[in-house]
Amino acid sequence: VLLVTYVGYVGLGAGVLQALERPAEVQAAQHLLQQHWELLANHTCLQGPALQQLIQGIVQAYKSGITLQGNTTSLGRWDFSGSFFFSISAITTIGYGNLSPSTVAGRVFCILFALFGIPLNLVLLNEIGQLMLLGVQHCARRLEEAFHWQKKASLLIKTCALVTGLLLFLLLPPLLFSDKEGWSYEEGFYYSFITLSTIGFGDYVIGMNPDRTYPGWYKNVISLWILFGMAWLALVIKFCINFLE
Repeated sequence: VLLVTYVGYVGLGAGVLQALERPAEVQAAQHLLQQHWELLANHTCLQGPALQQLIQGIVQAYKSGITLQGNTTSLGRWDFSGSFFFSISAITTIGYGNLSPSTVAGRVFCILFALFGIPLNLVLLNEIGQLMLLGVQHCARRLEEAFHWQKKASLLIKTCALVTGLLLFLLLPPLLFSDKEGWSYEEGFYYSFITLSTIGFGDYVIGMNPDRTYPGWYKNVISLWILFGMAWLALVIKFCINFLE
């Protein structure tokens, strides 16, 4: 029964996503093809294979963190702050997919780094989650002793912890992303949940816009936000698991 429910739930998600996203995909493909033929028609000196090769080169360069800016290129994804953020996304298993090692040595190191880093990250997240849970339980006991509440104290503190976590990790960060990235609030909220749940699609990633200047503390603060936010969301998901079970 559980397996059937699981497959049915995934099938429901697939059907809804197909209905919502397929028309936009078809429209985008048609628009891209139209732009391609218009470019070749307006610039007869361009050859189809040469243009296709240039497009592939641009796509590959973008995956490596290089973007064109007029007659120059933009670097910076593999500076220390960018590499630090990539390391966080690797061992937290978010894996945005917008940036990856391109050298053999880098790929081998990434494997070894993740092999030991993922268990280390899980241990740390578990410890942070336990500290959060102990804090909630301690506050509940203090309220119970002070006001002689029983079940009310536990429910009140858990509700406060849930609301505080929602504010700190999901509701307020989109305001920062709107300021630094130029995203809408909905895009920032979407990025927050996709990141903290370790889904990490990679369609939205902070600090990757070559037209914007980011402060030095930005990626470091976001790295801490990811760490503590994942621990908080893991507690929420654990509660959902207990409820479903």
